[in-house]
Amino acid sequence: MGNLYSVSLVLLPGFSLFTLGAVRAAFTAANQVEGEPLYRLRQFSPEGEAVSSQCGLTLAAEPLARLHVEQPGLLLLIAGERTDERLGDQASHLLGQQLRRLGQDTVWVLGACGTGAQVLAQHGLLDGYRAAIDWQLHAEAARRYPATMFTPGLYEMDRNRISAGAGAAAIDLLLHWLGKRHGSMFAAEVAVALGLDRLRGGDERQPVPASAQPAVGSTRLKDALELMAANLAEPLQTEDIAQLVGVSRRQLERLFRQHLDTFPSRYYLELRLKHARRQLKQTTLSIQQVGLACGFTSGSHFSTTYRNYFGCTPREERARHTMPLVEVNNAGEEME
Repeated sequence: MGNLYSVSLVLLPGFSLFTLGAVRAAFTAANQVEGEPLYRLRQFSPEGEAVSSQCGLTLAAEPLARLHVEQPGLLLLIAGERTDERLGDQASHLLGQQLRRLGQDTVWVLGACGTGAQVLAQHGLLDGYRAAIDWQLHAEAARRYPATMFTPGLYEMDRNRISAGAGAAAIDLLLHWLGKRHGSMFAAEVAVALGLDRLRGGDERQPVPASAQPAVGSTRLKDALELMAANLAEPLQTEDIAQLVGVSRRQLERLFRQHLDTFPSRYYLELRLKHARRQLKQTTLSIQQVGLACGFTSGSHFSTTYRNYFGCTPREERARHTMPLVEVNNAGEEME
């Protein structure tokens, strides 16, 4: 056991069960392909001996304080839709302390999946590095952590920092990482063992739902959409957007009707509301803070507009995504 490479999985509150399963499957397949154990996996939690997933299941995990750093290894943050903003102050401090200690040791590799890269960036551990992150948080993370170069690809490997976007990108990342350690043939065999027919490159962009991809029919329209996306907290007037992209207001409205079948003001409002919805789901910002971040200076106006568009208030949206906790025993059975 002493010769095994240590893989420490740090489960953040609300972590993705899919990502955890994918990561464990990749290393299990690697051990099976080799015919003998190569990797030893351990699960840790910054909050104690148990941690809840995004669907409310509670899994056993060792306290993060038990993680020893004498031997080299990989530490991988497993996150979900929300980041460590859900951690208490003491747990967040412990996590940052442990991450910074490992970050000073060049033989340790620090990694993150999904939104976890935001946590590494928050503690300064991605300053000067390229990193991948869940596409939904890419713009916000780039704004909050300008010292990190967030990219839109499936995954990034930059020196001793590795990161992946959402979902199955974690498998792509680990297959590439295993290929660097054991050779491309080994990685290909692991991929086959996982039922995959090809290895995706890190420069492939993360898949984005069609509903989140605006149809862009002209350079002026593209510039207008980028201006709107970059100014959610302080919305621009339609006249100002038109002037900045070099067209009249009437021409801008014609472009929106032709390519998006809507008006600029309507599209802008929907963009802000959809961003607000992601914030309510993925962060613990107060409802007032979310409203301000999306350009609503009045709480009542934010609530009314949100309800008219989504059919529920911001408070009801937040409550809908606060899942009840269900404990699971070692046999995988739900406990009362």
